[in-house]
Amino acid sequence: MDKFVIHKSALKGSVKISGSKNAALPIMAATLLTDEECVIRNVPELMDIRTMIKILEVLGKEIKFQKNTLIVRTKRKTSLKREGYVAPYKLVRTMRASFCCLGPLLAKRKKAKVAFPGGCVIGVRPVDLHLKGLRELGAQVVVQKGYCVACAKALRGRHIYLGGAFGSSVLATANIVMAAALAQGLTLIEHAACEPEIESLVLFLRKMGAQVKGEGTPLIKVQGVKALGGAEFEIIPDRVEAGTFVAASLATNSPMLIEGVNPLHLTSVIEAARSIGGECDLKDSAIFVNPGGTKRAINLTTLPYPGFPTDLQAQFMVCLCLAKGISLITEKIYPDRFMHVAEINRMGASIRRNGPYVIIEGRDKLYGAEVMASDLRASAALVIAALAAEGKTEVLRVYHIDRGYDKIEEKLEMLGAKIRREKQ
Repeated sequence: MDKFVIHKSALKGSVKISGSKNAALPIMAATLLTDEECVIRNVPELMDIRTMIKILEVLGKEIKFQKNTLIVRTKRKTSLKREGYVAPYKLVRTMRASFCCLGPLLAKRKKAKVAFPGGCVIGVRPVDLHLKGLRELGAQVVVQKGYCVACAKALRGRHIYLGGAFGSSVLATANIVMAAALAQGLTLIEHAACEPEIESLVLFLRKMGAQVKGEGTPLIKVQGVKALGGAEFEIIPDRVEAGTFVAASLATNSPMLIEGVNPLHLTSVIEAARSIGGECDLKDSAIFVNPGGTKRAINLTTLPYPGFPTDLQAQFMVCLCLAKGISLITEKIYPDRFMHVAEINRMGASIRRNGPYVIIEGRDKLYGAEVMASDLRASAALVIAALAAEGKTEVLRVYHIDRGYDKIEEKLEMLGAKIRREKQ
């Protein structure tokens, strides 16, 4: 197990953003819908990607991953095991996106057995919308010994409402769109997620021959087809990684050019950065962030896209710890996603939690300490806090950050960060 040793750093220069993990994983799962070859480019080198590769190999795929390009083929049918529809717990337990195998497996192979997913400890994340959608498409779905077991002789299109207690669900939308692509007739998915990652998945499915319309809106229409073919596709830039570097620029008072991004995917993030006091100069595929002078306290609420992303809540919390005044953050996606609060407080911050809210009283400085990462995005927040803090900080359990950030310490070193990886 590794740790980061970080000293206060002034950052300078440019950073290139990698492909989106949250877009790549459902697209990788979608290759289960075809026996033909798929080529996926701009795939980030991450632990979660490696885990999904192992899952797909268990499910009968042959995969080459080199220079950020995935080539996915189907093994000869004679070599497929009878259990080729089972995604085992030992792999699925490490990340939630692996549950996206359920829909395509069911649609293509008429049966699926997928372990309930794991991932970051950020509160309750039920899969009820996934199961509801598949049942409405005609699948028989039962829960047995920690696995979701589904079967269907044929899936049939339906009008499905996918709204949940906290709004739309990205992964449930992905699962139902993929299952509906091979269903009989028309499926209408109401209250679908509008995230760019869903748009990207739909574009990939369309290249495979699927008939899907309405991506980026709350109503997606899927006209089922009999079969899908192979496709070539390029993964979109990672908007969460880009937003993380925006937060790093603000927290460390370091001007920074963030390249290889789609600014249209970051509207709410840019607005938050400007409200805090930063300046953001937008180009076609880059953002120049000038953190400006004194940071201002703001009220921030996480919401489904195009609202402010829950995956950037922790990183921007660090910025507000150094702002002048009192800020309020409201978490409306995962109300328990505040495991990082105690660790940031160890560094001298003043954060109080009250249910799904945190109240932040800005401080002039943070101070280095030994802190422990609890989840992927909390890890990034602690790294940002360490770069801004006086003295030395040790961030333990950084395997979390390796799940979602491609070579983050190398990118930070190129910006001038004093960061090194050591064995814990």
